[in-house]
Amino acid sequence: MTTQKIYIGVDLGGTNIACGAVNEQMQLICKASAPTKLPRTVEEVCADIAVLCRKVAAQAGVEFDSIEGIGLGSPGTINCETGMLEYSNNFHWENTPLRKVLQEATGCSRVALGNDANVAALGEFVAGAAKGCRNAVMITLGTGVGSGIIVDGKLLTGHNFAGAELGHMVIRADGPLCTCGRHGCFEVYSSATAIKRMSREAMQAHPETLMWKLCPNLEQISGKTVFAAAEQGDKVAGEVVDTYLNYLACGLCNVINIFQPEVLALGGGVSNEGQKLIDRLEQLMDPMQYVHDKSKRTKLKIAGLGNDAGIIGAAALLLQ
Repeated sequence: MTTQKIYIGVDLGGTNIACGAVNEQMQLICKASAPTKLPRTVEEVCADIAVLCRKVAAQAGVEFDSIEGIGLGSPGTINCETGMLEYSNNFHWENTPLRKVLQEATGCSRVALGNDANVAALGEFVAGAAKGCRNAVMITLGTGVGSGIIVDGKLLTGHNFAGAELGHMVIRADGPLCTCGRHGCFEVYSSATAIKRMSREAMQAHPETLMWKLCPNLEQISGKTVFAAAEQGDKVAGEVVDTYLNYLACGLCNVINIFQPEVLALGGGVSNEGQKLIDRLEQLMDPMQYVHDKSKRTKLKIAGLGNDAGIIGAAALLLQ
């Protein structure tokens, strides 16, 4: 049996529940997962979480009763003080006593909750691309644009725990309608969903584009397809990538100019383009940044923890 303190982190997603045991150094020791199988009640989901928590505790070599606590990240607006999940459209849960139900399901009294995007940012802060910083921002380019903000070592959540929704700042006032009800949100232009939409539109307008050879099915198009076609010299794909990166650079500069974090980490599927993406963005962002002394500028990085960020960040909630 280990003598280290063990924290359990749970990343509750719409498709899968990922759970892991994390040590005092915020290193992931082991993990396990199970399908979320929505739609289900909070009691049913928490029963599965309890099984996973006990499983990873055993894998980590500790008695479950000796763990330091359970941290959980979930989509939606979570009141960290009351433990209520006030609203999550993914789960169709509203004013749900998530902490209480999880405490009852696991028998663990110490349970901390957080929004999944905030939790992923916290993971990168304690163990990933922003480790060692005091101020950092993480942007996740996925189905939407998720974000988390760390100020002086603490998550910035707003007085109502609905803050840090950077994906819903407007970067073009007359832009397309966003799911939030506003027009022209950062998310509409810079999510993985956005680049897929742009690519499909370009493919429909240009039957000669190489994208058709790389992905004959419009519904299976991905950011990887358009970046690959652009690298191979396809003009149409290159224009899509240029348009997308210009919008992304605009939004990222807004974030930097407001918060001036030490590190801005990019996660999500689009970030798999790696250093090539960073290099292109830095070229575009260079003239837009308020701070002209490059030695004092925010460092743009690819997030380092991948899918483990949510687990490690959830565990780190217990240290906040």
